[in-house]
Amino acid sequence: MIKRCFIVLVFSFIVVSKITSCAPKVKNGYSKERGFEGNISLSGAFALYPLAVIWSEDFKKIHPHVRFNISAGGAGKGIADVLTGMVDIGLVSRDLHAQEVKKGAVPIIVAKDAVICTLNPGNPNYKALLKRGLTREELADIFVNRKFKTWNQIDPQFTSDPINVYVRSDAAGAAETWAKFFGHKQEDLQGIGIFGDPGIAQAIKDDKFGIGFNNINYVYNLKTNKVFDHIDVLPLDLNKNGQIEADEQFYGSLSDLTGAVAAGRYPAPPSRDLTFVTRNKTESLLLKEFISFVLQKQAQSQLLENGYVPLSATLINEELNKL
Repeated sequence: MIKRCFIVLVFSFIVVSKITSCAPKVKNGYSKERGFEGNISLSGAFALYPLAVIWSEDFKKIHPHVRFNISAGGAGKGIADVLTGMVDIGLVSRDLHAQEVKKGAVPIIVAKDAVICTLNPGNPNYKALLKRGLTREELADIFVNRKFKTWNQIDPQFTSDPINVYVRSDAAGAAETWAKFFGHKQEDLQGIGIFGDPGIAQAIKDDKFGIGFNNINYVYNLKTNKVFDHIDVLPLDLNKNGQIEADEQFYGSLSDLTGAVAAGRYPAPPSRDLTFVTRNKTESLLLKEFISFVLQKQAQSQLLENGYVPLSATLINEELNKL
């Protein structure tokens, strides 16, 4: 009985050894037999989530043995997840903090977009606001200082209805970038906390007295090139003259706005870089291949039609050198 068990054990070992020796050797997500394969996990900014999904689907067409796990939860979650090893890539839509860099966060810029001020077209001051706009200082007195509680406190021509301010409740790149526009941090923003970009957009759609901020893709419809129903952009009065002039009017379509961001006519912040963040410099051949892929001409050419701004050739080379 013991002899039979021993023979079976030896035979099993030989079979397993042969199977193992015949299996392709995968090193850092690549084997000669199957090419690139393995799993890539990403989490973080709502701003980057739609783009990451598009790029992952295109990458899988070329490398069918690669699988992706992508989730949105805000830039803060993306940073936390990548630094704790929960994901391979953090999707981040704000500048990194010094302590994050010290912990090994390495950012690679993959696109540009912008945070925009949003309001409800049902606001009784809607037409006047589109003509007048608001200055950075006036917006700071709404979102940070809470000096203005009603619309007529900004300008006597407006109604005495309340200003209902909506901000992000989650650690978010959009909120951090919007606060940076005023020289502040996200925790300085005052208002009703809402989770996620879709949530704050919906809050504006549901409240005619509401004011908030969103990433471009949650305000403009990619199919029509126009804003979604029940939400619009509140223009920035950049020269502070109390009216929106021709060179400040670039919100009529998605193409107009992304063009203004690319040309630098829309200020930075609240325009910003969108980044893939890894923990330390990645040694994975698979991750390097995917990040290189999103920086290539074909992937970058999809940005404008999806509400983002592509990188310049110079910047692309700088980011590729980080790999």
